[in-house]
Amino acid sequence: MYRKFINARSPMRLLEKGLHGGLGVGNLGACVAAPGVGKSSFLVGVAIDELLRGGTVLHVALGQTVGHVRDHYDTVYLALAASTHIDEPTKIQAEIDEHRRIRAYRKNSFSASKLSDAVKVEAESGVRPSLIVIDGLEASQLIADDLVLIRSLAGDLAAEIWFTLDAEEQGGLPSEVADAESLINVILTLESKGDEVTLRAVKDHENEDIHDLHVGLDPRTLLLIRS
Repeated sequence: MYRKFINARSPMRLLEKGLHGGLGVGNLGACVAAPGVGKSSFLVGVAIDELLRGGTVLHVALGQTVGHVRDHYDTVYLALAASTHIDEPTKIQAEIDEHRRIRAYRKNSFSASKLSDAVKVEAESGVRPSLIVIDGLEASQLIADDLVLIRSLAGDLAAEIWFTLDAEEQGGLPSEVADAESLINVILTLESKGDEVTLRAVKDHENEDIHDLHVGLDPRTLLLIRS
């Protein structure tokens, strides 16, 4: 199957429809779930979709190694290639790897200024990300000043920025999210239901009519799926 058909049929198009057009450039999106439910796989799925559309991705990994992140991409991509019978899978994998950058930081050492520095370094080599994903952010790091800087960076780059957060023990949103909600454009949760993980929108920009997304995550393949 050709890349353009895979893009057209991607569950991400359904997600964008459910979110009244998607996250949008210059905006911040949060994916919140309990540990082990699939937040990292969600980010990788979003990133691979962007890469297949010809975009450039900066993946920021907190508390993980670069090798671990690469392996995760390989796992998800190979599952996608097998399920869609994509043409020339090895060639396409090499192409998307070329347009993906990975930065790894210690769990509590990340800040908005470090993200800005990373973007500047990439810019010096001619790389301008259209999507930034931040995996492993702590709720305690949701500092208003940092989020303002990150949103400003997203606007300057005309990029989307997604990040993950662990849910509270009872599955609820961290209290810090409520304090910073005005700075986050979209908030999604991942909810485990039997053999499938369901995405649910908690905040969709300023829209009051929040829709069902009809998108899930297959915990066996780690792929985003229609649900």
